[in-house]
Amino acid sequence: MTDKTILVIGTFDTKSDELRYLTGRIAAQGGAVVTMDVSVLGDPPQATDVSKHQVAEAAGSSIQAAIDSGDENAAMQIMAAGASKLTAELNATGKIDAMIALGGTMGTDLALDCALALPMGVPKYIVSTVSFSPLIPPERLSPDIQMILWAGGLYGLNSVCKSALSQAAGAVLGAARAVEPPRRDRPLVGMTSLGKSCLSYMVDLKPELEKRGFEVAVFHSTGMGGRAFEGLAAQGSFACVMDFCMQEFTNGVHGSVVNSGADRLSSAGRAGTPQIIAPGASDLVDMPTWSEIPEKWRERPYHAHNRLIASVAITPDERRHTAREIAGQLAAATGPVHVILPTRGIEEWDKPGEPAHDPVGLDAFLDEMRKVIQPPVRMSEIDAHINDRAFADKALEIFDAWVADGTVRTAPE
Repeated sequence: MTDKTILVIGTFDTKSDELRYLTGRIAAQGGAVVTMDVSVLGDPPQATDVSKHQVAEAAGSSIQAAIDSGDENAAMQIMAAGASKLTAELNATGKIDAMIALGGTMGTDLALDCALALPMGVPKYIVSTVSFSPLIPPERLSPDIQMILWAGGLYGLNSVCKSALSQAAGAVLGAARAVEPPRRDRPLVGMTSLGKSCLSYMVDLKPELEKRGFEVAVFHSTGMGGRAFEGLAAQGSFACVMDFCMQEFTNGVHGSVVNSGADRLSSAGRAGTPQIIAPGASDLVDMPTWSEIPEKWRERPYHAHNRLIASVAITPDERRHTAREIAGQLAAATGPVHVILPTRGIEEWDKPGEPAHDPVGLDAFLDEMRKVIQPPVRMSEIDAHINDRAFADKALEIFDAWVADGTVRTAPE
């Protein structure tokens, strides 16, 4: 008896032994498998459930066309398009419960597209020689992707790579058995923030929104949290977003690696989702504590939060630039946008006597926002700090008005 079926994706011509070991470990634990071959030049020693020819045809092409392209990148993109389409179809028709793929840079590139083709709640694992590498841009990561470093997995089976593959087999099958997919019984509000010591509005907002019949998901805006937020926003998962933390957006604008990709602050707008926006923590730029501080930041006020992340302050001119970038993203939105400007500070340390308090910088930012935010985007200023109850009350006032006029849906999709 098998209870869950796992899609196993890889180049079965060059990695047949490794993939067959992986499928064998899944089967040994009572799972079923569907195998998908995404190789181009060679043929697998044993037939797979989905052949490379079917994958290429799903992309509107052929294996011969991929070969004739004479370019390995172009060929793999053909296979990635076909594999991601078939992965989505297999899930939609109930033929698979999870996916796992393995590979080097080629296989990982393709597998990332397959993971993005699956909705949140369908387990998606990638066993890769480049897991957690800076080669992988944030925007390629699906909201609930799991990656496992494939140690010793470049060529052939050995005890080192078997250790990783056997754990991966257990992980994906266990996840398929244990997963509790997101419920769709209440409309979902997506909110961005940092820890309560920096931004605390969610403490007031979450229970109030839940009283109104909404579910609230708060995303940690330190790069990957925003990536998950944008991924779900792109899928139209939110009835409304309260995007109140701009720190990772500011990071991206000013060149920090601690960012969420180029589409931060754009996915909800493209989806037409109502957005309430505030500039929480947009006065700081984050960087890895463990790396050398770039020269341009070395004379700035600096705070090491822990051994992973540190922050530096930005200048008034840089804050004006950030304001223009925020306005540019919001102007492209296809749904309603309302910006709240708290004029007494935008994070906990932006208060008199606190280390990040910079009234000149805040005034420059507020002045620029007044200039660049244009209709149909609306903007309200409040004489309060972002962590004051007055800020949460203003957000609720806007939200309630949108619920009343039907802008925010009150039933799950």
